Amino acid sequence: MFLVDGISTFKFNLNAINQQLSTNNKTTMKSIIKIENLKREFRMGDEIVHALKGIDLTINEGEFVTIMGTSGSGKSTFLNTLGCLDQPTSGTYELDGVLVKDLNKNQLAEIRNTKIGFIFQSYNLLARTSALENVELPLLYNPSISSEERRERAVKALQQVGLESRMEHVPSQLSGGQQQRVAIARALVNHPVILLADEATGNLDTRTSYEVMNLFQQLNDEGITIGFVTHEEDIAKFSKRTVILRDGIIKEDKMVMNRLIAKAELEKLPKPE
Repeated sequence: MFLVDGISTFKFNLNAINQQLSTNNKTTMKSIIKIENLKREFRMGDEIVHALKGIDLTINEGEFVTIMGTSGSGKSTFLNTLGCLDQPTSGTYELDGVLVKDLNKNQLAEIRNTKIGFIFQSYNLLARTSALENVELPLLYNPSISSEERRERAVKALQQVGLESRMEHVPSQLSGGQQQRVAIARALVNHPVILLADEATGNLDTRTSYEVMNLFQQLNDEGITIGFVTHEEDIAKFSKRTVILRDGIIKEDKMVMNRLIAKAELEKLPKPE
């Protein structure tokens, strides 16, 4: 009887400890993106288009979230809102604790340059400019950073994406995957609170796509928060969480089960000739 009571007491205490740990984790988890009842409407002639119809979403520090949706789902409008390129009609959007709706154009531009690292499908690199100079570009808008620090941070970012031997190459001398790595380094150089990638593997073949996703997984393992927009289901399996938009609302928000590891998937592909 004493043994049974002892086990019961132990289980009760263990449950209490687990509940306390869970509560502590929730309270210490930092929200990078917090959205409540977000709506966006557009007027087209006499008609009002409801692109976003009341979205609630939280992305915490260190998450790797894929955002998916077909054409007309509101995905592009939502991405523009996350990137502070567009303002919601109603609802609230907090980015790293800053209420975006209260900001003017100059403040929004500063937020985009300092808190968000953008990565695009088409790379958006300056054609006649070296990889190093392309990565330095966002820092030119920050007067508090010296030319020496700018160069140092750009070099470090290129090293982080494995392009230390390609720093002086212009985009035409780089493969598609290498150009995307330059774009990722450029997104990292300002130490943003989140990377927002818009179809970042859309122009790449399977092997190069997996190489880029391996890099994203490595960056996420280092604690970098990632929001990754894609329509490719196989690419979404490399993230940790998937948010599916449909008709302006979140239809599904789920953790990725049996998550793929890009490095392992690369090893399964045929060796390049």
